[in-house]
Amino acid sequence: MGIFWRSYSLHKNRAFTSYTFKYNPFVLEDIMITPTMISEGWRIFKRARNVHSKGFNQYPGDVKAICRQIILDCYNHEYEYFMTSTGHYCQFYTRDFGMCTQSLLDLGYENQVLNTLKYALTCFEKGGKITTSITPQGKAFDFPTYSPESVAYLLRSLSLADAQDLVRKHKDFINNEIRKAVKYIDPSSGLLRKNVHVSSIKDHAIRKSDCYTNCMLGMLSHYATKLGLENPLKQYDYAKTIERHFWTGTHFLEDLSGHNIVTGDATTFPFWTGIFDDKVRFQKAFDTLRKSGLDQPFPLKYTNGHAKHRMIPVQLLTKEYEHTAIFMHLGLCFLQVVKKYDLNYAQVYLKKYTELIQRHKNFLEVFDAFGKPYKTALHVSDEGMLWAAMYLDLMD
Repeated sequence: MGIFWRSYSLHKNRAFTSYTFKYNPFVLEDIMITPTMISEGWRIFKRARNVHSKGFNQYPGDVKAICRQIILDCYNHEYEYFMTSTGHYCQFYTRDFGMCTQSLLDLGYENQVLNTLKYALTCFEKGGKITTSITPQGKAFDFPTYSPESVAYLLRSLSLADAQDLVRKHKDFINNEIRKAVKYIDPSSGLLRKNVHVSSIKDHAIRKSDCYTNCMLGMLSHYATKLGLENPLKQYDYAKTIERHFWTGTHFLEDLSGHNIVTGDATTFPFWTGIFDDKVRFQKAFDTLRKSGLDQPFPLKYTNGHAKHRMIPVQLLTKEYEHTAIFMHLGLCFLQVVKKYDLNYAQVYLKKYTELIQRHKNFLEVFDAFGKPYKTALHVSDEGMLWAAMYLDLMD
């Protein structure tokens, strides 16, 4: 613990009344503890107190009725966009919406998807950047820091929704954000530089050129070309590069730190992003993941123990949150891949998800390693997740 804390020094920036954690060896991005982050954290803490006192909201009806009502409740009619949840993430998250876009379209929410993209692009352009998140008040911000994945997910959503009018309207702004993302890569390989820290699906983690983010770069390149936007990444063959640097023969490495561990996100996203479409390779990775127990008691854990890499200080307040906890959005992306290659296993996993929804009368965000709703004194699992759309789509 002492070694961990000594790697950080706290500085106060009086002009912005914000705080910066300086750390090595990551030199490009510092984590700015801004007033926005503090207010967001306070909102999450207040909801945790409420859930400890009153419990989670419960919806009536069967699992399909519950999920449909959650989707409707996640749509903010005042500003016309899909929030990530009805709980403390009652705001726009680029990653979560990007994961849900295809399912929302499949379920018939085309107009709401387009409205959400209009809202997000308006907020982003006003803030001068494409970010991981937008506050309930419409302010674009990154947690904990910038990530190229935000541009990748936004391009994916725009393409899936065939939002050509929005692309044309915001073309100059989007092209500028694509160029910004390229600053984070090693030009010799096209991979994320090892000495930068960017936000990712495992956003408390400080990893070295992680597999997930490199898959996002490949996805960014694909959709930039598809939308007719600038594509400074088109020279890179991400399938060959990721295979060379991350594929071990049995699984994809989490990052380029040298640690040979099996993780949920590195197993899922090479396939989910479409970079790899290889049943034999998937079966090897899937078998390795199951042997590691990451899909038990239901999908999906990031790891089956404490991570080898460092975590940002907030992880000290959330315990197992991004170690052995079971995240449902990660699990649903995993199930989308499994359904493509192994329908029988997908049905087994979906049955477990159905049982969870029936038991809790809600779609919860995260569970502990034993399958109980995640709770600490300061942080409780979110509820009413927009991810319910992905579950409904998988059930069809």
